[in-house]
Amino acid sequence: MREDMSPFFIAPHRFDAPEDEFRPVLDRRYELVPEPGERLLDRVPASVAGCLLSPTGARQHWVLPAPATVTVTDRRLAYVSVAGELSLVAGRGDRTHARHRPGVRLPRLVSGQIRWQWPSRLELRTADVASPQGVEPGAELLVVCDALRTIQQPTLALGGPVGPMSELARLVRQTVASFRVIHPELVELAPPERDVLIRRATAAPLTGEARVTLPGSLPVEFLSRDDYYRTTEPPTRGAVGG
Repeated sequence: MREDMSPFFIAPHRFDAPEDEFRPVLDRRYELVPEPGERLLDRVPASVAGCLLSPTGARQHWVLPAPATVTVTDRRLAYVSVAGELSLVAGRGDRTHARHRPGVRLPRLVSGQIRWQWPSRLELRTADVASPQGVEPGAELLVVCDALRTIQQPTLALGGPVGPMSELARLVRQTVASFRVIHPELVELAPPERDVLIRRATAAPLTGEARVTLPGSLPVEFLSRDDYYRTTEPPTRGAVGG
């Protein structure tokens, strides 16, 4: 695992690049293939969207048109959807194409990942969030990463029923904290930060509206300098498809 393995936050704001040799590898059932020594912890269905988070709120830039399978391991969070290409939010002029495994003539896939070096905090939101299943109240888990020299923070938004999202938040918090304590060679921790992470690894589950910081995160870099200070573009007619 390279120390400089950064999830460049590229247009239209996803956490991996097609040329990334460390992107998720999938098997014939579209499930994540673990790296040597990697442990699978859980798989849950969730809606997935990519945002830029700022003090004034979140600007959604893309959303998967169907629920994805979110896999949590002791090293990363990965999402996979067979729904086709990303749907870009109206007003964006850039486009993206779903990535699929070479040589596999099956429905196109969209996948991405966040390794545990990068999340700086988690936010669990339950107010006014509709459940995709429409059976119980919904919740949204924001996995927030800090970007260099900008207040716009790349964020992966995961949505679903309150129960599974609360459990997912607990698992991610615990796993990120444990990963950073166990791998001091990847993240630099001051003694107080290490103490905070040890408490995060054993704290009670997140419930309701919750926000928790994750000390020791590495900064995420944008691929282009223009993305640091990107301004909101005027709306265009209709949504942009991938």
